[in-house]
Amino acid sequence: MRVDVVPLVKEVMWMIEFSSRLDARVNALRALSIPLLRGSLGVVFLWFGALKVTGATPVADLVARTVPWLDPRTLVFALGLVEVVLGVALMVGRRLRWVALLVVLHLCGTFLTLVMQPSAAFQAGNPLLLTMTGEFVVKNLVLITAGLAIMSADAPARQRVSQVGVVRR
Repeated sequence: MRVDVVPLVKEVMWMIEFSSRLDARVNALRALSIPLLRGSLGVVFLWFGALKVTGATPVADLVARTVPWLDPRTLVFALGLVEVVLGVALMVGRRLRWVALLVVLHLCGTFLTLVMQPSAAFQAGNPLLLTMTGEFVVKNLVLITAGLAIMSADAPARQRVSQVGVVRR
């Protein structure tokens, strides 16, 4: 049995060339990924916050039942205002470590729903069976991770330089 090596070599060469083109595109995306993540998270915060500030949010009752010891209208409005400010701050891009920290803390607060309203978050009390509300809350793990990525990408220049082992004088 004779094996023709030429088509195999051509296939391997094509894969190597394709891989290097893909690497170039991925490297170009690397520079855009954090700004795009920051912008999209900013839009989500601005949008959700604006819905709360204008009284058009579908989660007002959920928020009110989660923190029943506070006035619901004031709480929802205040949360909305905070979200609008954080959204704008994310899009502007100043003091991102602090803004991202506040975003992460705010999002961690949403998990209070799982504690205060387990019947709204879990089907038949089973923590593995989420309701739509439970899914709404648990997906915030992704947003928290996005906030952490933004926070870590905004490390001071002296830290970024020391991480790559370059010393500038």
